[in-house]
Amino acid sequence: MAKAQPLELTQNQRDYLEALLRTRTIQAQIMNRARIILLKADGESVDAIAEKVGLNRNSVLLCLKKFKDGGVENAIYDTPGRGRNPEITDDEKTWIIDIACRKPTEFGYPAETWTYAKLTSHIQETAEAAKHPRLSTISKTMVVNILNEAEVKPFRIKYYCEKRDPEFETKMHNVLVVYKQISMRFDDDGKIIPYEREEPETHTVSYDEKPGIQAIATTSPDLPPRKGNGATYRDYEYVRHGTLSLLAGLDLVTGEAIPLVRETHKSSDFIEFLKILDSKYPKGDKIRLVLDNHSAHTSKETRAFLTTIPGRFEFVFTPKHGFWLNMIEGFFGKMTNQMLRDSGGSPLEVQDG
Repeated sequence: MAKAQPLELTQNQRDYLEALLRTRTIQAQIMNRARIILLKADGESVDAIAEKVGLNRNSVLLCLKKFKDGGVENAIYDTPGRGRNPEITDDEKTWIIDIACRKPTEFGYPAETWTYAKLTSHIQETAEAAKHPRLSTISKTMVVNILNEAEVKPFRIKYYCEKRDPEFETKMHNVLVVYKQISMRFDDDGKIIPYEREEPETHTVSYDEKPGIQAIATTSPDLPPRKGNGATYRDYEYVRHGTLSLLAGLDLVTGEAIPLVRETHKSSDFIEFLKILDSKYPKGDKIRLVLDNHSAHTSKETRAFLTTIPGRFEFVFTPKHGFWLNMIEGFFGKMTNQMLRDSGGSPLEVQDG
């Protein structure tokens, strides 16, 4: 007679089945099915397994077939149907989801978020006390499936921003009105319509600061791409030369970028930038700035400077946490991706560039 072929189990599957056999409150049929799989994995024949478990040959074959078709969970537990209650009830699923939606620290664990393994372990350890004894043997796979069905990912953190500015809608409206006025300065072909009115012109500049730009230098030349080596290679060692702040404005009609590089971005630096704008545009014209709520923009020092040239500047503030309404943010993003990221330039090159 041919020797019975053993069933192949992973170590996790074996550990799980052995844990089922050690559980006191488990149903007899579940324990029998776990024993069938383990005995088959030890190389026992179907007839020998049937004799040891006390079942007929067909029951053993059915259990092994279900394992082959869908794994341990499929072989151990009955699927819902024909009036049979599901092995895991809606109340039990709700209990699992409730735990997953709370922080592990609430249960005395030091971790900030759950891992599937730790969550499963906690459910197994507390299930009987919570009057859900069936869940004391639940597998990690089943926990993952329940959470996926509910679209709950306890290990993931996504950030959001509260609208803490009570004038958010008003400020956003004011900024969008400015952009609408700018769009009306262009014809259907995208060309600027000449300013024909006799009253002073308004020049609109989107302004912001980009602080903390690292000024670093490489310690040896880059190695260019070659055949068989398609990437640029750069020595991982570099020299720090401190950080710089870029104060920049973007003329929303001409598209011209107006930069000022300084080591800080204090009120005195902002005032210096305003003086650059004042000297750039014709006297008598109004300069309108779209800018955020940084303290330097409304400081006592800044207000004192503005009183020396009354009517020259108009500030349109974006809402707090509404940086995305400022057009120059797109310019900064493009500059970071194309010029600053992975840059090995010296501080002098950054300032002159």
